[in-house]
Amino acid sequence: MADLSPTEERLQEIFPGGRMTKNALAEDINFVICEGKGARVLGTDGDWRIDYVCGAGALVLGHAYPEIVEAVRDQASKGTHFFGLVNDKALELAEELVAAIPCADRVIFTTTGSEATYYAMRFARAFTGRDVILKFEGGYHGNHDYSNISVAPDAASNYPSGQPDALGIPEGAQNSIIVAPFNDLEAAARIIKEHKDVLAGVIVEPVQRVIFPNDGFLQGLRDLCDEANVLLLFDEVVTGFRLAYGGAQEFYGVKPDLASYGKIMGGGLALGAVGGREDILLHANPGIVGDSKGTAISGTLHGNPLSAAAGLACLKVLKDLNPYQQLRDHGQAVRTAFQEVLDRHNLGIRVIGRESWWQFFASDREPVDYADFLNADMAKTKALDMAWSREKVFVMPNTRRFVSIVHTDEELDEAVTALDAACRAIV
Repeated sequence: MADLSPTEERLQEIFPGGRMTKNALAEDINFVICEGKGARVLGTDGDWRIDYVCGAGALVLGHAYPEIVEAVRDQASKGTHFFGLVNDKALELAEELVAAIPCADRVIFTTTGSEATYYAMRFARAFTGRDVILKFEGGYHGNHDYSNISVAPDAASNYPSGQPDALGIPEGAQNSIIVAPFNDLEAAARIIKEHKDVLAGVIVEPVQRVIFPNDGFLQGLRDLCDEANVLLLFDEVVTGFRLAYGGAQEFYGVKPDLASYGKIMGGGLALGAVGGREDILLHANPGIVGDSKGTAISGTLHGNPLSAAAGLACLKVLKDLNPYQQLRDHGQAVRTAFQEVLDRHNLGIRVIGRESWWQFFASDREPVDYADFLNADMAKTKALDMAWSREKVFVMPNTRRFVSIVHTDEELDEAVTALDAACRAIV
């Protein structure tokens, strides 16, 4: 084993395996971030890197956006945490969310997007009196037991049975989740029909990782759920306020019964939410629906004023600037420029994605579901991502990435030069 750098030694001594989460870089390209400005991050090694991770999509305005920094500073001077009662910033943000989200008659706050999808599933079960949730293979809905089913299986699932992605997931959680292939309405229709007596809801990422829905897929799910008297749950943790100000619901014109949010709505701080129909969300308040227990919505940091202030500042900038055409244009410029480099080196890698999403993909076709990733040469794209990382571009290997409103043409030129060097390195 090669000698570890001093930083890597510190990481290994403190974190299990030297990593804070499963999402980490290999040892030879790993670094510790100490600052972010605009579209770049600074490592403790002294190197600035172009950042296409963008906080897993949360940082649509980039790092340290002035309005967000000022809002956080102002709120910090007034207090950072008030448990139990609603604070003024949470109330103001909740009003903005209800105004912005097509399906939201009411909202509740959570601390993370993962927690939001967890509560959305609980609401669906409470409202319908049924236990089973249908998700789509390859879809990621957070880190709780109900979401860690068939996110990244080694082989295609035996639909509708799913496969646990982690150790420690109880059998009961596994049995309450069934799975269908994304973008396959015929399969979804069959599974929903067969399980409608026990099915509480269908949860879907409107854009599953970097795979966009086929024309009519989301509306087809809406129709299938209506026919079966099943709730439709959108996971808008990533798409919310990124595809459009009203998220995927506005962009595709399809309204779910419940929608989960995180990332952008918190301005880069820890915050999540569930919005949806009033009759469903009334279950959040004990006693209103005739059951003193309700759905037990509670969290020490729910609606935290610091996060709410950051979220309000972020959403105000998005409303004022309306940057969605800019995001779309720069996303297309990135995909086009990177594809030209890849084609020059004849690597057989394409740049997939739309809008402000993109990723490298080694296949002769665009992916429409998770099975297409199983059939692609993921080792080749991982090697390219790692080589590119050595050229001071920050991406997580084989993970979708984004552009923000602060990514510039100059940074794109630098990234193109770095990608050319990375291609030569792996060839």
